[in-house]
Amino acid sequence: MNQTATHPIAVTESQFEQEVLNSDTPVLVDFWAEWCGPCRALAPIMESLSEDYSGRAKIVKLDVDSNQQIALKYGIRSIPTVMLFDKGRVVDAMIGVRPKAAYIESLDKVI
Repeated sequence: MNQTATHPIAVTESQFEQEVLNSDTPVLVDFWAEWCGPCRALAPIMESLSEDYSGRAKIVKLDVDSNQQIALKYGIRSIPTVMLFDKGRVVDAMIGVRPKAAYIESLDKVI
């Protein structure tokens, strides 16, 4: 199923380099897991951001249980963790659920 740009894109380890590291636009990556309550609470914020930033930034979700190598590579120890990538580099990281304004502030610095 192909998701539209107005929904967070679920990425896997095999897609991470293309979708995140090689992206032409900044990418906000939500590291999450199905069993994580706070991750589910964050989902509507990510959904909203994907609509607000459509065409200017990419919002993606990476399930840490299914993609442990990426989680390990970026030192994800607690979830949700949201990392902002710009030109293949991590430029910001936030652990736990934050208000939508915190993610907006972070994105606006690189757009």
